[in-house]
Amino acid sequence: MAIPVLAHDDAPPHETHRIVIQVSDNSEGTFTKVLNNASNMSNFFMERGEEYEIEIVAYNAGLHMLRTDTSPVLERVQNFTVSVPNVTISACGNTIKGMSKKAGKDIEIVPNARVVPGGIIRLMELSDQGYFMIRP
Repeated sequence: MAIPVLAHDDAPPHETHRIVIQVSDNSEGTFTKVLNNASNMSNFFMERGEEYEIEIVAYNAGLHMLRTDTSPVLERVQNFTVSVPNVTISACGNTIKGMSKKAGKDIEIVPNARVVPGGIIRLMELSDQGYFMIRP
């Protein structure tokens, strides 16, 4: 028995696409992949005229992507939410506290990132809201 396949133009209207990208490794390659993935998805959905929301959640060693003193992608991430629409960047408050304590001083993150109480908790909340999770 054949299963009918809908052509792209025949597909039913889509609800808002919701994607969360998890960043927990301190790797320039991972940071670049995260930003590329978010940018590529944004372009794809915009070209199709589809609604979308993308959230990048950085915690543990992945917080280095957002640190003003250690990020190897600092310039790109600072301008990212301006150049790529419908993207939110979240930084784990628990990780910020831990890194600040270890450094003996407050660490700064990029101003376009918002602080959430916990990165893992944020991922759980977004999962409960129907977000599709990606971990590059």
